[in-house]
Amino acid sequence: MSQTFTFDSLPQSLDELKAMPEAGLTDPLAAAALVICVLMNYENDTEATCGMLDYLKGPKPLNPFEKQFLRDRLKGKMYVVRSFFEGTSPSNDYTPGLPYTITVSEGPYAYAEEGYAKLDIRSSGADSVRQIKMRKKGEQWFLWENYALSDIRIPASSDDWT
Repeated sequence: MSQTFTFDSLPQSLDELKAMPEAGLTDPLAAAALVICVLMNYENDTEATCGMLDYLKGPKPLNPFEKQFLRDRLKGKMYVVRSFFEGTSPSNDYTPGLPYTITVSEGPYAYAEEGYAKLDIRSSGADSVRQIKMRKKGEQWFLWENYALSDIRIPASSDDWT
C-alpha cells in the first residue's frame, strides 16, 4: 500500500508542525512523510528542525550522535532531502514544485517486527527505495531510525560530466 501526501507549505517551527493534520502521528505513513517535510527546514534553522524532529521522535529525542549524523549527511547536500518530493530529478537540481507531494509505501515486510513499521520512500536520485523506521507507542507512531539520507546522484548543476 502506498499513500501520497500533499503539503501547501512545510513547517518551520514546532508550532507549525503541531498544527498540521498529520501531526497527530496516528498514521505511520503520514508520520514518515512529516520526517522529510521537517528535514527540508534543516538548512534554514537547524535548531528548530532538531526541535521538530524531537517531537517526531517522541520519548526518545535526538542524541548528539544523531545530530552529528544530520550535520554530516546534509551539509551542502540538502538536495538529498528534496529528492523525495515528486517532480524532482538530478536535471532540475531536485527542485520540488508546489504543492509539495511525497509518497510513502509499505513494502511486504513493513510490519515484520511487532510495534515497528519500516516504510519505503523513493528518492528521484537513487535506484532503490530508502526507508524510515517508525515505532509505535500507544496509538502514535514515532521516528525510530532514518535510513533515507544515503548519498544519491548529484544535481546536474554540480556534475562536471553533464
